[in-house]
Amino acid sequence: MDASPTDAGHRPAGADRGLQRPSRMPLGKYLPYEPIGLEDRTWPGRRAERAPLWCSVDLRDGNQALIEPMDVVRKRRMFDLLVSLGFKEIEVGYPTSSQDDHDFLRHLIDTDAIPDDVVIQVMAPIRGDFIARTVKALEGAPRAVVQIFNPTSEVQRRVVFRADREQTRRMALDGAEQLLAFQESLPGTELFLQYAPESYTQTEPDFALDVCNSVLDFWAPRARHTFRINLPATVEVFPPQEYADRIEYMSRNLAHRDRTLLSAHPHNDRGSGVAAAEMAVLAGADRVEGTLFGNGERTGNVCLVTLAMNLFSQGVDPMVDLSDIDGIRRVAEECTRMPVPARHPWAGDFVYTSFAGTHQDAIAKGLKARQESSQVRWDVPYLPIDPRDIGRDYQALIRINTQSGKGGIVHLLRTGHGLELPRRLQIDFAAVMQKICERTGGEITAPELWAAFQERYVLPGRAESLPDPCPPSAAATATGGVEEWFALARTALDAHGLEGHVQEVTVQGPMGGRDERAAYCEIGCGPRAFWGVGIDTAQDQAVRAAVRSAVHRMRDYARDGEPRLLPGAGGDVRARGLRPSTLV
Repeated sequence: MDASPTDAGHRPAGADRGLQRPSRMPLGKYLPYEPIGLEDRTWPGRRAERAPLWCSVDLRDGNQALIEPMDVVRKRRMFDLLVSLGFKEIEVGYPTSSQDDHDFLRHLIDTDAIPDDVVIQVMAPIRGDFIARTVKALEGAPRAVVQIFNPTSEVQRRVVFRADREQTRRMALDGAEQLLAFQESLPGTELFLQYAPESYTQTEPDFALDVCNSVLDFWAPRARHTFRINLPATVEVFPPQEYADRIEYMSRNLAHRDRTLLSAHPHNDRGSGVAAAEMAVLAGADRVEGTLFGNGERTGNVCLVTLAMNLFSQGVDPMVDLSDIDGIRRVAEECTRMPVPARHPWAGDFVYTSFAGTHQDAIAKGLKARQESSQVRWDVPYLPIDPRDIGRDYQALIRINTQSGKGGIVHLLRTGHGLELPRRLQIDFAAVMQKICERTGGEITAPELWAAFQERYVLPGRAESLPDPCPPSAAATATGGVEEWFALARTALDAHGLEGHVQEVTVQGPMGGRDERAAYCEIGCGPRAFWGVGIDTAQDQAVRAAVRSAVHRMRDYARDGEPRLLPGAGGDVRARGLRPSTLV
């Protein structure tokens, strides 16, 4: 295989042309990360086959990142949403950080709002009074996780705490002892103990392991239940594969691994939080903490919706119900008062929408092929899942702008109105829409597309103010076959003294299950073609309308050099300020 242009010592011929220039950014301020060097890693060869245990931290980690933190009403709405989606572990606050967090925790307990199968989680820094107050706030809770944490990274030890490794390890062990001592003060609560070395990603791996194992060794003979180690990417400082290597290293070497639930808590500072979480699960993480749409400090927590949908798209049960993605998004936006971006994975407004013509054509053909077959497996180009599985419909899949082509237009007319346009008519109308989009400079909606189609091809055959080019004596021929339809069109041309060649007259059967039929008439004159479309429950009336439309368009062009906009037609198009010439 050829070396890449960046391989040291070799550049392909011509590679020096157009080389990127060095930036003026202060590179010397930053050092590359030191890989852990896990040469015998096993996670790259694994595949996700089941969902991890999810823990939503929307109400704590996500809430503390809001400009305007949620009040009790909004918190309760978010909590109820999370429960309805199927989350079994929900972090509900940091009771010693604010009265609001304490009051919300008590609200959930006192109103018996926590289902029997849901475990709430709270957290406390390693300080005796903070731990005591946190445990006290849990009185009456059926099941709960208390997470204690202390920063363990080298920079935190040196700059913030001025502590060495042993002092930092001792702090963690003191917290473990304090929390365990309060276990007996909650006799009616199933209490799970969790420790987190904060800033794990910036902590030396051997030291992080030493601290975690010290805590586990103390808890193992004394704790009543399983316990947890949570490894947070408090700041994401290296690529996702390095996080996975460090998770596998910890998973292999943790003491009492058979009783320890290993949890990952990725943030998204480098934009790879989702990849880091997916790789961490492959590397041994049993549990993932995150928020619904990635809300959190700085660039946010890992997005649980994306993680769950990624599993679903591969046929793995995500163990949460995302079948109404827009309803979920609306509640989250109302509670956080932060919008979910239009291009957010899986949930954004535009993620199942194509504007590009090649994409539209492939999607339209894929949907049509699926409709015509009995295939169960989803296999449509550019759509990794069926949008209907998460509450979307097909109407927004294809939208029209200057980048669109005939495939998208055909799809919208087929799905919205049951029309199966002849290929040459597809090309003709695509050119019309291209000019309209270029003139408006924006998107054309489906109603505006239909208005433009009617304006161009359908309405000329229905306008009462226009004379009928088909003599009454020719009415009977409209009920016959193709030869009679051609004869009708030629008669109409002769009646108006127009010279042209009838190139096509076809009739489409019942449209989309409706009684209406569509007739298409094409008349050629030199390099130009004039199309008319008739839609009616009676075949003869549809044919006559199609012929009238084509002949009237040809007559108008011969007289005016361009087709006319008909009075009262195409209001949506005219509302955009189009002039008649835009429909040429």
